Amino acid sequence: MDYSSLIEKRRNRLEEIEVEISQPNFFNDQKAASKTMREHRQLKNLLESWDQLKTAEQNLAENRELTKENDPEIAEMAQEEIPALEKAVETLSQEVTYALLPSDETESRDALVEIRGGAGGDEANIFAGDLLRMYQRYCEERSWKTEIIDSHPSESGGVKSVTIKVSGNEVFRFLKYESGVHRVQRVPATETQGRIHTSTASVAVLPEAEEVDVQLKKEDLDIQTCRAGGAGGQHVNTTDSAVQITHKPTGIMVRCEHGRSQHQNRELGMQILVAKIFEEQQRKQQEEYSANRKALIGSGDRSEKIRTYNYPQSRVTDHRVNHTSHNLDGIMEGALFEFADQLQAAEMEARLKEEGLN
Repeated sequence: MDYSSLIEKRRNRLEEIEVEISQPNFFNDQKAASKTMREHRQLKNLLESWDQLKTAEQNLAENRELTKENDPEIAEMAQEEIPALEKAVETLSQEVTYALLPSDETESRDALVEIRGGAGGDEANIFAGDLLRMYQRYCEERSWKTEIIDSHPSESGGVKSVTIKVSGNEVFRFLKYESGVHRVQRVPATETQGRIHTSTASVAVLPEAEEVDVQLKKEDLDIQTCRAGGAGGQHVNTTDSAVQITHKPTGIMVRCEHGRSQHQNRELGMQILVAKIFEEQQRKQQEEYSANRKALIGSGDRSEKIRTYNYPQSRVTDHRVNHTSHNLDGIMEGALFEFADQLQAAEMEARLKEEGLN
């Protein structure tokens, strides 16, 4: 599809925004200014990708012509460059198409990732710990920063539950696809008969909420302090440092005891609570907007079985796009890029149909 007319509209819009930004009173309304600056950044990125795409397409066309030259050396050199140019055109085309879709402001945000052991007892908790390590490695590959803000280790290894904050460029855009139930099939270390067990862990990825997203009233919060439990040493076990916060209107409750002080746990707990309330608000808005939204990739349904990790066959299958990789070892070391690409492409196709752009 030729997007030239759409690109021209975006160029005109960028010029309008740059006039707005130049006004002396632009930052008087911080909320509006932040929204406009986000749109400005997105438009700049789109137009840069478009210009790079046009250059790559031109270079590709020229190289294809050069392969017809009588000079064998020139023809060979041109042919060698074609695969890289074709890949560049494919990647840039995808970036441009995605950027042309109506933007979701949460995609550029940081994220909170909750991982919980599910069915399978000790093995489920060990698997949850494996997923934590996998995401930490993946974030390192993307140059994102991770911070554990709440953790409940399992005595048998792994974690019963853990929440990490991920900060960086477009974190939620790529991590949102990880929400759901992850299933592992393998022989546990404690299995003496060599039988394959099936266990699960759930992952929830929440976009970090901003102050303007959720307005909390003091009277709607029930905040209790209590003694922290589990691993952590003498300090944790002898002080009332844990904090439990309940949002009365929604019934959403969070408990935080990873921090070393009551004040720190209260701050971390509020951060998690606000993100969960924001997620619930978004879910309701999406359901009201369109029933089709629930069918889109990355809907974030926590009860949906999204991926199976089969160790005997060194196979990982994402059931939403029916994509299978036999690089299980690499994936558990953070090589999730192929799944992110497949899932983003599937979501893009669905959204293009919804918006009538294909």
